[in-house]
Amino acid sequence: MHTDDESSLRVLNSSYVNPKSKIKNRRRKLKWVGFVTLVTILVFSGVAVDAQQPAKIPRIGFIGASSSTTAAPYLEAFREGLRELHYVEGHNIAIEVRWAEGAAQRFPQLIAELVGLKIDVLLVSAAAGALAAKNANLATPVVFAAVTDPIGYGIIDSLARPGGNLTGVALAVGEGFSGKWVELLKETVPKVAKVAVLRNPSHPVAEVFLKEMKAAGRALHVGLQFYEALDPKQLDNALSRIDKEQARAVIVTPDPLFGTQRNRIREFVTRRHLPAIFPYKEFVDAGGLMSYGPSFSDSYRRAAAYVDKILKGVKPADLPVEQPMKFEFVVNLQAAKQIGITIPPSVLYRADRVIK
Repeated sequence: MHTDDESSLRVLNSSYVNPKSKIKNRRRKLKWVGFVTLVTILVFSGVAVDAQQPAKIPRIGFIGASSSTTAAPYLEAFREGLRELHYVEGHNIAIEVRWAEGAAQRFPQLIAELVGLKIDVLLVSAAAGALAAKNANLATPVVFAAVTDPIGYGIIDSLARPGGNLTGVALAVGEGFSGKWVELLKETVPKVAKVAVLRNPSHPVAEVFLKEMKAAGRALHVGLQFYEALDPKQLDNALSRIDKEQARAVIVTPDPLFGTQRNRIREFVTRRHLPAIFPYKEFVDAGGLMSYGPSFSDSYRRAAAYVDKILKGVKPADLPVEQPMKFEFVVNLQAAKQIGITIPPSVLYRADRVIK
């Protein structure tokens, strides 16, 4: 039988807590609170760091076939197309620009350079650029602009299903519009009987242009003399021959070489008072007499939509290649006055734009 003193002692013993145990428990609690606090700080600081990291913006490579001087409007048209799709350069897109300066052999080097910069999409111009991109077997998606006859040159399988890793905006292959150069010259200068044609035989559809112009020449009783140039030196020789052989008018066919030498050609025909028709309106904007052909600027502007779709995950093989939607006939009355001719009203009526 327990005494009252024993009972009291047991109660005291059961409620007694060793001071050392209290200290240990307090330390455990402090360590746990410290651990939770540290984890919380690390988590939220990580979120803050992530929030401060700038989002990666897409990088586009752009290779122009000619030079920044002569083809600046094409680059601007591409940028305009991007702006219409709510891209702001330096904010949500970046563009790396290179120029081939009219030398097709430069494309492979420029393509390799841009791919080395880890671009997301490559835009190339002209058939030579598109073919160089195809031959490079790139993993990077490729969009082309201003390419003449991409099927005939083996760049794509078909317009509806281009296949491979390339797509873009094509130009008409010459049928139905290259003969217009002869027709418009004849209507502008009815007495013309001898026309010099400046051409680059290496152009992918040079033979199509040749065939169409010869057919138009026969129908209109206009004699055509063809002068070939593959580089600036050959161009100088061709222009010298045109002068010596006394051509009465000039047709300049499409080619990046002639685009880079635009001012040289324009000055030549103006100095010799030769009516001339060009394939690009940029020649006329620079002082040439008249031009007829698909709009190159429109081709580059529309190429921006392809870039947009590819950035959003669409494969180039699933994007049909577009044909020209816009052909332009531009006349420069100031140039006509310089060479001493009057543009007939019937020609002015057909013009999409007249520079006065």
